[in-house]
Amino acid sequence: MDVELLARIQFAFTVAFHYIYPPLSIGIGLLMVIFESLYVKTKKEDYHILAKFWTKIFALTFGIGVVTGIVMEFEFGTNWATYSRYVGDVFGSALAAEGIFAFALESGFLGVLLFGWNRVKPWVHLVSTIGVFLGSMFSAIWIVVANSWQQTPAGYHIVGEGMKARAEITDFWAMVFNPSSVERIWHVWLGAFLAGVFLILSVHAYYILKGRYVSISKKAFKITLIIATITSLAQLVAGHASAEVVAEHQPAKLAALEGHYDENAAADMYLLGWVDQENQEVTGLAIPGGLSFLLDQDFEAPVTGLNAFPEDERPSQVNAVFQFYHLMVAIGMFLIALTLYASFLMWKKKLFTKKWLLWVFVFTALLPQIANQVGWFSAEMGRQPWVVYGLLRTNEAFSQAVTANQVLFSLILFFAVYALLFLLFVYLLNKKIKHGPYEEANDEDDDRPLTKEISEVVTG
Repeated sequence: MDVELLARIQFAFTVAFHYIYPPLSIGIGLLMVIFESLYVKTKKEDYHILAKFWTKIFALTFGIGVVTGIVMEFEFGTNWATYSRYVGDVFGSALAAEGIFAFALESGFLGVLLFGWNRVKPWVHLVSTIGVFLGSMFSAIWIVVANSWQQTPAGYHIVGEGMKARAEITDFWAMVFNPSSVERIWHVWLGAFLAGVFLILSVHAYYILKGRYVSISKKAFKITLIIATITSLAQLVAGHASAEVVAEHQPAKLAALEGHYDENAAADMYLLGWVDQENQEVTGLAIPGGLSFLLDQDFEAPVTGLNAFPEDERPSQVNAVFQFYHLMVAIGMFLIALTLYASFLMWKKKLFTKKWLLWVFVFTALLPQIANQVGWFSAEMGRQPWVVYGLLRTNEAFSQAVTANQVLFSLILFFAVYALLFLLFVYLLNKKIKHGPYEEANDEDDDRPLTKEISEVVTG
């Protein structure tokens, strides 16, 4: 393997592993705010117990998310030096804003959130919970802004030439509100909410099936199901808005997402299929003219296809982009159908009589995570061969000073370390779930074991 491919594999692996945890933190944080708000308003102890229980699971996801996120910053310098020079002004501004608006907010309230349950008034603790949740939301904003600038650059000019060329910001707010940032932020937020709420649904469905903490779990399940239903439906709208931006600003990516090759013809919308890149054909189940209708409300409207672009300016792995994208869409549609059906049963007061449905919820915790991962893979692979769309090619962006053996060796080490971190996370999460919310809430000195577990996560 060459250096470019290994560097791409390493960065994809480290980013994908890291992205398991921030969405969980954001999604769990939303329900923490809801549970604790209900406690402050109603003074019912069940909501207090739920807020404490999920705060401790939040701490586990937050801890490993911080640890795994640090690595990527170093990879920019070691493996992608040309890229770092090119986008440094843009990324520097976005990451500085993240530090000011996100990390400062999170760190300022995190101590109160984790250790202030019996030390501050309930409303003060609620404020800290909201602060940490908003901090995680703001963090996502600036990361998505930086990535969206790579997809749809705006508010910049190029300084220098050749290997020394770099992008400088000329309009900070044009960079922030580049053509794809707002739609993608909503798409990412909603994906994060789904990751967190379906983990909560999974755990409480498991408790109900096992006859443990049944009363409190039914309350938690009903509240979370409402959020899951709203979020699933909202994601459909956000996803469509994001696709419209792709159609306008990254037509080659859109063509790859649907395997559309004809230069200027109506495009079908595939429910599932397989792309034969050599023969430029897609076989599968499709709605004729469906993509054209979604974009222009006309089944005959032409859509720009891959053949409208030179071969070296369109994605090379069209089938992979196609499969990742359609898997994301399939999961999203399944979650909509599942939550609507469960909400209907809840309205009919038959939800908890369907054990098979609760078992489905137990295992659906994995689906939003898979959808988030494949969604990012389709977005990033669909942008190729550009690392900054239309400006900087991926094969020009990697470091010239590193060798393939060096990147491969570090990739193997990362894999080993991340495998240990993942096992640690699963062990601690399983321990927390088995312990249960009542024991957690009634532990008179529960700050001490939490401190110990956070230390274990951070130190590995």
